[in-house]
Amino acid sequence: MEQLPSKSQIVQWLTDNPTLTSKRDIARAFGIKGGDMRIELKRMLKELEAEGTLVKKQRHFRDPDALPPVSILKVEAPDADGDLFASAVEWNEDADAPRILIITKKSDPALGQGDRILARLEPVGGKDHDYEARLIRKLGSNPLKLLGIFRAESEGGRVVPVDKKNDKEWRVLRDGTMDARDGELVEAEQTGPKRMGLPQARITARLGDPSGPRAISLIAIHQHGIPDQFPDKVIAEADAANPAPMGKREDLRDLDLVTIDPVDARDRDDAVLAMPDPDKSNPGGHIVWVAIADVAHYVRPGSALDREAKKRGNSSYFPDRVVPMLPDTLSGDLCSLHENVDRACLAVRMVLDAHGRKLSHRFTRGMMRSVASLNYAQVQSAIDGNPDAVTEPLLDPVLRPLYAAYETTKHAKAERQPLDLDLPERKIVLSDEGKVLSVDYYERFDAHKVIEEFMILANVAAAEELIKLKTPLLFRVHEEPSPEKLEALREVAEASGFTLAKGQVLKTAHLNKLLSQSQNTEFDELMNITMLRSMTQAYYNPQNFGHFGLALRNYAHFTSPIRRYSDLIVHRALIAGHRWGDDGLTAQDIEELADTAKQISDTERRSMIAERDTTDRYLAAYLSDRVGAAFKGRVSGVQRFGLFVKLDESGADGLIPIRSVGREFFHFDPDTQTLMGADTGLTIGIGQRVTVRLTEAVPVTGGLILELLEIEDRALPKGGAPRGRGGPRKPGKAAAKAKAIKRKVTRRRK
Repeated sequence: MEQLPSKSQIVQWLTDNPTLTSKRDIARAFGIKGGDMRIELKRMLKELEAEGTLVKKQRHFRDPDALPPVSILKVEAPDADGDLFASAVEWNEDADAPRILIITKKSDPALGQGDRILARLEPVGGKDHDYEARLIRKLGSNPLKLLGIFRAESEGGRVVPVDKKNDKEWRVLRDGTMDARDGELVEAEQTGPKRMGLPQARITARLGDPSGPRAISLIAIHQHGIPDQFPDKVIAEADAANPAPMGKREDLRDLDLVTIDPVDARDRDDAVLAMPDPDKSNPGGHIVWVAIADVAHYVRPGSALDREAKKRGNSSYFPDRVVPMLPDTLSGDLCSLHENVDRACLAVRMVLDAHGRKLSHRFTRGMMRSVASLNYAQVQSAIDGNPDAVTEPLLDPVLRPLYAAYETTKHAKAERQPLDLDLPERKIVLSDEGKVLSVDYYERFDAHKVIEEFMILANVAAAEELIKLKTPLLFRVHEEPSPEKLEALREVAEASGFTLAKGQVLKTAHLNKLLSQSQNTEFDELMNITMLRSMTQAYYNPQNFGHFGLALRNYAHFTSPIRRYSDLIVHRALIAGHRWGDDGLTAQDIEELADTAKQISDTERRSMIAERDTTDRYLAAYLSDRVGAAFKGRVSGVQRFGLFVKLDESGADGLIPIRSVGREFFHFDPDTQTLMGADTGLTIGIGQRVTVRLTEAVPVTGGLILELLEIEDRALPKGGAPRGRGGPRKPGKAAAKAKAIKRKVTRRRK
């Protein structure tokens, strides 16, 4: 092309080619090669940016008229074809507002002109509208919901709640059943007043067999009493919230902060940035920013939102759903650090030296704008040399400096020696119907470690800052293992051929040395699991007892206030300590800190148990059609009543009842955690390789019953039948023989 394109041609080309948006791409598209022509193109792009027609992001030019993936919309009147459109409530641009088509489904409530809704948006191209919106929730309405069993009747049916504490049935008219079958598990919502003594409802989701996969997490939620319905006052407060104003906040919108989360993240509450420190007195040092959503602005002390968040304590995560701590108006929109949207935050600027040691930090209450919403795999791929259209322009100014700063923290981490457990996290992959398709491992990238390390640094800085300000707070406490658990760990280590020295003050470095001994051996996973079980449960406390696992003296949770109430307390403490507003920690908050610590420690454990039970049920459902099949595994626990085995393929835990372990009586030794055959002397202990047969899988309970076939690739020896109920013929001799065999096994494995 011999002449420059017009501004309208440039804008049209960028619209048609959304992934080719750098100045180089534009020059190549219009055949611009000469130096003078490039200078003129640069001038035109600057004019378009100044006019607001384009927005520049990391050397890329894009249409500024972009909405967050979750937005509050206002419903417009239906058009001539009956289609329902909406407009964005949060729209501050001078350009024409984007056209949004609402895609409804049968179970959605009726929508009318003027209704406000929270919706998930998906940009579309080549159509007469810019976005398609799918309803999350109609704002200003909060119908009561129920999980129950549908009982069909001639005129519709009834919903019988699964929660034993709720004995009130709901009446469903014929047109509100969604064709549910008798005995199906359903979700329903109340639609009208009581009639004939029963509240009227309509079914919003059919979940099928109560023992089926889609019912599993819902049953766990109700079984463990996790609140999954927000009260009307809470919803009303959330729906009335408006974006936080700038006010006296520090303007951080020029910082190239990015969010990096799992690809399926439902909220984004932390953003990061790193850069080399220009201070010549700190050669090789870095400046790291961590910005966290300012939830405290929206969740005020004593409000209905605050009471409900404290009651829940945290969000609960299941393979197919999330039970959030805060309503989705906040967690998915106003408090979520979406790309290219102004969001209120609390941020910390940390200065690190060349060895990753924190030299100083400064906290501020600000306003930020994320330049990109990235995921871990996407970032790692870019660093590994395969950037996409989004990450390519971010490599040099944003991503490589993040990794460079992270590399320095490895030195400081090696000095303090946090507990280095290596426990791959298993991921349950579900179909659209909720059936388990596979059990995989979560991919672990350096990108995960980058974010984790910066979050730890920010948490340390928050604890140190509040200690300096003499402001009460909640510490995250992790105490060292008890002597009993430590001795049990030592027994397992010695039985596996390793050593854990006695008679010294326990440090994480000693435990890491044990883990290093087992690394790349057949006992690698066993030692990691056993060590994890020997650890005490972390908890919250107003008193600081340190964090043993992280080898840190001062530690508090600061980085996830959307999903943890503890972090909200720390945010309020920072606001009060710095006098940033009237929404900081109150006298009542301080008075109740001990009770709050116990409450949220309990809710955290409740969620962990519910999540674990759900995983067990999903695994049992996954394996239920493989009853009779043989599996490889490892003994993970020994009790008087039988053996626990972790299966290699799925990570599921099953029980071998003692009655099915051979044909002889087995003596249980709690000190060595072994079972020893009275006739054959066969000794079974933690860590041994076994082959088992699955004899029973019960999805409703998550129970797996196994039968022992082989130990260490050898068939079970044939022992005599047990003599009566009194135990082995010579229990004293059996115990002595067990210890002798243990010594031989130990020497052989060394």
